[in-house]
Amino acid sequence: MAETGKTGVLLVNLGTPEATDYRSMRRYLKQFLSDKRVVEASGPIWWLVLNGIILRKRPKASGRAYDLIWNNDLDESPLKTVTRAQSDAIAQAFSGMDNVVVDWAMRYGEPSIDAVLKRMVDQGCTRILLFPLYPQYSGATTGTAMDNVFDVLKSMRHQPTIRTVAPYYNHPAHIIALADSIRAHHATLDWTPDVTIASLHGLPVDFIKKGDPYQDHCEATVALLRQELGYDDRQLLLTYQSRSGRTVWMTPDTEDVAIGLARDGVKNLTIIAPGFATDCIETLEELHIRAHGKFIAAGGENCSVVPCLNDSPPSISMLKTLVDANLGGWV
Repeated sequence: MAETGKTGVLLVNLGTPEATDYRSMRRYLKQFLSDKRVVEASGPIWWLVLNGIILRKRPKASGRAYDLIWNNDLDESPLKTVTRAQSDAIAQAFSGMDNVVVDWAMRYGEPSIDAVLKRMVDQGCTRILLFPLYPQYSGATTGTAMDNVFDVLKSMRHQPTIRTVAPYYNHPAHIIALADSIRAHHATLDWTPDVTIASLHGLPVDFIKKGDPYQDHCEATVALLRQELGYDDRQLLLTYQSRSGRTVWMTPDTEDVAIGLARDGVKNLTIIAPGFATDCIETLEELHIRAHGKFIAAGGENCSVVPCLNDSPPSISMLKTLVDANLGGWV
């Protein structure tokens, strides 16, 4: 590997199936659910449950959910569309600098971390900044992405120098971008929200008991967001979504809270997902469709979901700020 002095910036997101058909969904779910960082169960019983039950039934249900939010123009999931757009925008911010390479990869699915990391090295990157697009750290997200990166590095005789962007759950640029997105979205509504829910992806409680800092990071994000907006804990609620299986998960559950608010007389609700850098199945299907529908069915009148920061100018400015802060001495 030639020492050309190029610096790489690699954005890493969770992942996506390549299509919504049974085989594509099964392949994606098998990779995801076989990760010991995501599901800590192991042994022959878990193998039978995964392969004999889950991977026979869940691909069809998940495929139907993805069909509802699929980007049909590009024939891909919105997560892939937006992550690519974020990478392209950050690359554009470095235009004119031939010694900086910006790329993106997925922990599960394509483009794989393995392929993209090797491509960046082949392009002459001797230094690579890894940027997991997860504001709050969890072993099941940031941790497994880093595991994958270092597994790839173990196969390289000449490894690039590596840096990692730290979780940015409490970074002022992130909090301000989130708060501004809420203000801007609320300004487009012809009604005034009574309550806003901050919905973050849940985890099994056992993960937190074993030392995962995720819940602390989520609580810090929402506390800082309340402070920035001037909201109290009744105006901006913290909830957790995506509960599955029989394991005890973090609470309160987003859909349960939305239903409870409607039954208590709340008529106008907005929801934001401050744990997602890009809109995806969890925001577009779980929040825009499911949580919205359950709030209205329970007696609510208006419900709107604030888009994720995605590749909006404030988002790219925030991401570029974090990249710049981590490239000191390299660029």
